[in-house]
Amino acid sequence: MVKFTVEDQDGNRQEVEAPTDMGFSLMEILKASEYPILATCGGMALCATCHIEILEGPDELGEATDIELDQLENLPEYFPTSRLSCQIRVSDMLEGAVLKLRGEDVI
Repeated sequence: MVKFTVEDQDGNRQEVEAPTDMGFSLMEILKASEYPILATCGGMALCATCHIEILEGPDELGEATDIELDQLENLPEYFPTSRLSCQIRVSDMLEGAVLKLRGEDVI
């Protein structure tokens, strides 16, 4: 299991715990935790409605792919640590990370 913190649009933070051995994406965990993630494209990196900003821990999570960057760069608000949660696999690298939900910005 891995623990990370999610900050919602109101600035409220909550710790989330997720299994690392089931191949889930971060988007799937956020949806299962009832966060308002639309994920309109179903995790194919085509809609950017699962946009998050990594506040702590970005170095360990790897670089965004070109497909992911193409979606992020079209958003009204794009940050150097923006990612699509559908493109991040839940792993030990998420331990202690702090993520801010940004997907509602594109609704």
